[in-house]
Amino acid sequence: MAYVPYARRTAPIHPVHAVIIAGTLPLFGGAALSDLAYFRTFEIQWQNFASWLIAGGLVLAGVALVFALFDLAPARRTGARVVYLLVLAATFIVGFFNALHHARDAWASMPAGLVMSVIVVILALVATWLGFCPPRMGETR
Repeated sequence: MAYVPYARRTAPIHPVHAVIIAGTLPLFGGAALSDLAYFRTFEIQWQNFASWLIAGGLVLAGVALVFALFDLAPARRTGARVVYLLVLAATFIVGFFNALHHARDAWASMPAGLVMSVIVVILALVATWLGFCPPRMGETR
């Protein structure tokens, strides 16, 4: 009997889920850019923009997290879905702490706020990539 490796296809995510997860990236990215602008100019309004963009990104990441939890139904559960859920949960958790850090006084939130925003953007990028292009897990049949 010969073992033939094959790629098990991962079902695509729901279109509404795709729109929501794609919306987190520009919101968190805009927050990082606002933090960078605040770091360079010290205009407090940039800090306010970053706080609002982080809040919007957290709302969309929370909704995407709910979609990802429902996507773990036993019929659709794969290793790629679990990794996607974990990265999305890490994005939400770090984004939440980033929002708490941005709630401080504007002068006290730098440079840690900028660093946390960049970390959240990287996690959101990885989560979006995993949501749209899940890795195919090969196994033998």
